[in-house]
Amino acid sequence: MRIGELAQRAGLSTKALRFYEQAGVLPRPARTASGYRDYDETALARLGFVRAAQSAGLTLAEIRMIIEVREDQGRPCEHVADLLDRHVAALDQRIAELQATRAEVHRLRERATSLDPSACGEDGVCHVIPTG
Repeated sequence: MRIGELAQRAGLSTKALRFYEQAGVLPRPARTASGYRDYDETALARLGFVRAAQSAGLTLAEIRMIIEVREDQGRPCEHVADLLDRHVAALDQRIAELQATRAEVHRLRERATSLDPSACGEDGVCHVIPTG
């Protein structure tokens, strides 16, 4: 199938398909005698995998590595599990950071309700957010 048909079936633009080829997550297709890209059904399945992996938070570089493991060593399930473990750990750390930030924002908001705006000095920007 030509690039336009693949794009339509995958719900992507032709520009996105070319980008995925360049990124190494979609193999370069065969070419017709007239030079058009000629994709087979495996390209559609690969795009489904790429999009699902991106939805799980994997980068294109990680996805490319999974594909390379699959092509070189066979089933990449253990590699994928390790990647997902690292992503879970990073998410847990980010969630903890966000919770700490949220707590600080709540603290500052509570502080704002107890301060008199007229007492805000000329030497700073806003006394709700202390500088030191």
